[in-house]
Amino acid sequence: MAYTHKHVKVKDTGLLKSEELHNYILETSVYPREAEPLKELREATKNSPRSFMAASPIAGQMISFLLKKENAKKTIEVGVFIGYSLLLTALSIPDDGKITAIDCDREAYEIGLPSIQKAGVEDKIDFILSDGRLALDNLLLNAENEGSFDFAFVDADKPSYQNYHERLMKLIKTLWAGTVAIPESQVPDNMMKSRNALIIFNKYLADDHSIDIAQLPLGDGITFCRRLY
Repeated sequence: MAYTHKHVKVKDTGLLKSEELHNYILETSVYPREAEPLKELREATKNSPRSFMAASPIAGQMISFLLKKENAKKTIEVGVFIGYSLLLTALSIPDDGKITAIDCDREAYEIGLPSIQKAGVEDKIDFILSDGRLALDNLLLNAENEGSFDFAFVDADKPSYQNYHERLMKLIKTLWAGTVAIPESQVPDNMMKSRNALIIFNKYLADDHSIDIAQLPLGDGITFCRRLY
């Protein structure tokens, strides 16, 4: 899939500029291990005019690896869309794991819901229809939530990332935040605000010595943050 805006074409290879290398990784490492419900949800996502918003399967494999390595049980997801990363998380955490999933669009979530139900993991998900900041603020009203989440994935409105980050740092032990990176000369007008916000956010992360960070060229770019204190 690709989409265009004012004659600018953005491919779903993300930061991997080589389409051949991107497809090689998908075909040899990602798709062979992708659970059938995930494949079905990915196919359903392709039919959406906003399919470019979906999490990258390559990034998803890394997320799943980390979730299992850290034995994460209680997670937060801000920005669900049709639910590829949500289902991936639900399949990766233990049977007694729970996901607080936050999105302001339930209609998109319900497109992927049949695949989630088929996978038998719907009971792990607490879907909250809400603005992300409001939902996180509500979680923080309960003191027991502070420092109680193992992992968070953020793939939502980019100008709000710093606001999400500040709240999530109080809620979680580790943070995973998805980002978008496109060369300035190729940025459509409607994406410039998000790009500029991410430049500021990435500098903010680099200057924050309370966390370790690692930026990885997976999908549209993804940053891993680990709270030090």
